[in-house]
Parts: sequence; structure tokens; C-alpha cells
Amino acid sequence: MSKANFDSPREAARAFTPKLAALVDDVLFPQVWADTALSLRDRSLVTVAALIVGGHHDELPAHLRRAVSNGVTREELAATITHLAFYAGFPAAISASAAAQSTLGDVQA
Repeated sequence: MSKANFDSPREAARAFTPKLAALVDDVLFPQVWADTALSLRDRSLVTVAALIVGGHHDELPAHLRRAVSNGVTREELAATITHLAFYAGFPAAISASAAAQSTLGDVQA
């Protein structure tokens, strides 16, 4: 069994679920992410937190990179993960920390 490349979960899923991919392409990013009620930075921080709490580790690397691109610093991501340990559980925080280190390494934002 081959393992999907989760650098872009959306691309990994596109071949099997093109209608789902279309919803992401046509609704999620151009409409939901474009809503100015939250900045892209804040939206990224909320998304990363939701993925950690929900245990959605496959999508976390792509959104960690997006968060850094949207202005969230490595220090803010580390503080978020540490804070979430008390609400989402230590296993979720440890897994998120490992994903962040693997994804971001020593990249400074």
C-alpha cells in the first residue's frame, strides 16, 4: 500500500474525491479564508489549533507552513502547542510538536 504525500493533503485527495476538492477550491479558500472578519494570520492560528485538537495530524504540516507564511511565528506556534496541551491533552501536543519540528525545523519566521 502506498502512502499519500501529505505535503498537500488537498492534492493527495483530489484524484479520489474531485467533488470534495472542488468545494475546497471554490468555497473554502476563496470565500471562507477571504472573509476579512479574521486576518489570515489569526485564521491560520485558529486552524492549526483546531487540527491539533481534532487529531488531524496529516493536514497539520501544510497548515503550519501556511501559518508561517501568514505571519505566525515559530514562537507563537510553540506557545500555542504548549497551551493546547492542557486542553487537548499532552499526546496531542507532543504529536503536534513533532510535526512542527519535522515541518519547520529551524526555520525562523
